[in-house]
Amino acid sequence: MAGVSRVRRQLPTSPWLFAAPGLLVVGAFVLYPFVSTVVNSFTDRRTLIPGRFVGLANFQELIHDDMFWTGLRNSTLYVVVVVPALVLLPLLLALLVQKNIPGITFFRSAFYTPVVASIVVVGLVWVWLLDERGLVNSLLETVGIGRIGFLSDQWLLLLSAMAVTVWKGLGYYMIIYLAALANVPRELHEAAAVDGAGPVRRFLSVTVPAVRSTMVLVAALSSVAAFKVFSEVYLMAGPDGGPAGEDTTLVMLVQRTGTGLTGRVGYASALSVVVFAVTVALMLLVLRADRRDRP
Repeated sequence: MAGVSRVRRQLPTSPWLFAAPGLLVVGAFVLYPFVSTVVNSFTDRRTLIPGRFVGLANFQELIHDDMFWTGLRNSTLYVVVVVPALVLLPLLLALLVQKNIPGITFFRSAFYTPVVASIVVVGLVWVWLLDERGLVNSLLETVGIGRIGFLSDQWLLLLSAMAVTVWKGLGYYMIIYLAALANVPRELHEAAAVDGAGPVRRFLSVTVPAVRSTMVLVAALSSVAAFKVFSEVYLMAGPDGGPAGEDTTLVMLVQRTGTGLTGRVGYASALSVVVFAVTVALMLLVLRADRRDRP
């Protein structure tokens, strides 16, 4: 009986002992950096200089910073263009590779390969392809169209980066949709076919309602990732953000402002707080739109 009592006395603390390593990691690499960033956003701290409290001065400066509005515009455009593509195209791709036919495993692996590839390697490959003397422009010149400045024109460069983001994310979201489609009862499609519904009608009336929650999940994940885009634009536009910095995103602005020996850590922290607030607002907006559309 004494042994049982001793075990009972130890039980309340045992779960915390198992959770302690994970809590320490989360505290050290998530909570502490988050709190530190929020605190620094109200200071004028620099890389090697401890800051002093300046209140809302950094946020007031944001309002008058042209580069902030440029970054906000580009990040917002990224969400507007990329998110609908990553919600719809992977679903169509999943429908194509869903059937068990000979050789379909090869195509599933091929579509998923960009997901596991390094974003640095992917970015460099696309830069070589779209460069003025790259493969794409060489082919265009061969057929008489002429060379196109994919990496020198402000909007073409941004669209090219969006295309890379969509291309790299197709396989990832395709897998999510494949898992959702596997749970759709085949009887629903058979009943719709008996009623005379064609492929498009079955897609809209059966498939879309059945995977609606998955589409919301994909929309939330892709919107946050699109707004926080960095690698694709950085690799294709360079550290300066393209011609005159017009392709700079908010995360690129955070990196450019807060790094280096004279980096403005306080101002970069204020930018980071804005990015965090907008991403949370995007997720809440997607979830609210889903709840409002439900019967």
